Amino acid sequence: MFFHIVFIPLLPKVSLNQPIVMKTNISLILILCLLLGACKNGNASSQSKSETPQDTIKAIKMPAIPQMMTAPEQRADFLAKHYWDNVNFADTNYIHHPEVTEQAWADYCDLLNHIPLETAQQAMRNVIDRTNVDKKVFTYITDLADKYLYDPNSPMRNEEFYIPVLEAMIASPVLNETEIRPQARLKLAQKNRIGTKALNFTYTLASGAQGSLYQLKAEYLLLFINNPGCQACTETIEGLKNAPIINQLLQEKKLVLLSIYPDEELDEWKKHLSEFPNEWINGYDKKFTIKEEQVYDLKAIPTLYLLDKDKTVLLKDATAPAIEAYLMQHQ
Repeated sequence: MFFHIVFIPLLPKVSLNQPIVMKTNISLILILCLLLGACKNGNASSQSKSETPQDTIKAIKMPAIPQMMTAPEQRADFLAKHYWDNVNFADTNYIHHPEVTEQAWADYCDLLNHIPLETAQQAMRNVIDRTNVDKKVFTYITDLADKYLYDPNSPMRNEEFYIPVLEAMIASPVLNETEIRPQARLKLAQKNRIGTKALNFTYTLASGAQGSLYQLKAEYLLLFINNPGCQACTETIEGLKNAPIINQLLQEKKLVLLSIYPDEELDEWKKHLSEFPNEWINGYDKKFTIKEEQVYDLKAIPTLYLLDKDKTVLLKDATAPAIEAYLMQHQ
C-alpha cells in the first residue's frame, strides 16, 4: 500500500521564469506518511510489452515505509532515500506533467529539511545521478533544481542542497565539456560556505579611511552587501533598522554591522548615506574586489552574511528575519 500526495494544480508548462509553485504542507504530509502509513495511490506511467505506450501519469507513487520503522526520524529518512523509487526517469512523459513532477520536486526539497544534512545531500546527489538515463529528463530536473534551490527569488533556495546537484552535474556523462555553468557555480558556492571562514576584503569609508573585515571585533558581524536605492535594499535597510535584537546587540557592542556598496556609482551611494544609521559602518569597495574577483556571491542584491567573532560564516545569503531569528535564539 502506498501514500498518495495531494498536489496543488500548476501552470501547464515549467520554465525558470515562472513563479515558484506553492508547495503542499510538508509537515502534514510527514505526519500522515510517518504515522498513518498508507493509502492506495493513483496510477503512474505503465505499459506492457504488448500495449501501445500511453501517457497515464497521474501522481508520483510513494514507497511503502516498512511497518517496523516506527520512529518519525526513521520513516522520514526512508522516505527521503526512496522517494523516487517508483519513477522511471527514462520516461520523458514526466516532463509534460509539471502538476505532478514539479509539485513532487517542491515537496521533496522541503522533505530534505527534516533529515540530517549529509543524508539530504547524498539523497539529492542520487536523484540527479538517476536522471542520466535521458538528457531531456536530466535537463528538466536540473532546471527544477536551479529554480527551487538556486534562484535568489525562491523562498526554498538552499545552497547546501544545490551543491550536490552541481557535483552530480559535473560528474554526469550527459553534459559535454563545453557546458561550464555547473563548474562556475560550484566554485562560487564553495566560497564563504556556512561553517567556513569568510573571505577578507578592504572597505573604504566616505571619509577615505580604510579598514578590513577581519579588523572588526565583536561577538557577531553582520555583513550587508547592498546597492542603496533598489527597492529590496531599501526594504532590508528598514527591516534591519527596526529589528530590536539587532539594535540591542549594536548598543551592547556585541554586533558590528558592516554595510558595503560594491558598485561603481560612488556619487549615487553618497546620496543615500543619510538613510543608514550612524551605528553602522558604511563603506564601499574601492577596488571592486568583491564584484570583479567574485569574493562573495552577488547573484542577488542585497546579500546578508552573519559571522561569528572568528569570522566563521553562521548564515549565508540569509534574509533579515532569518538573521533576527538566529540572534534571538542564541542570546
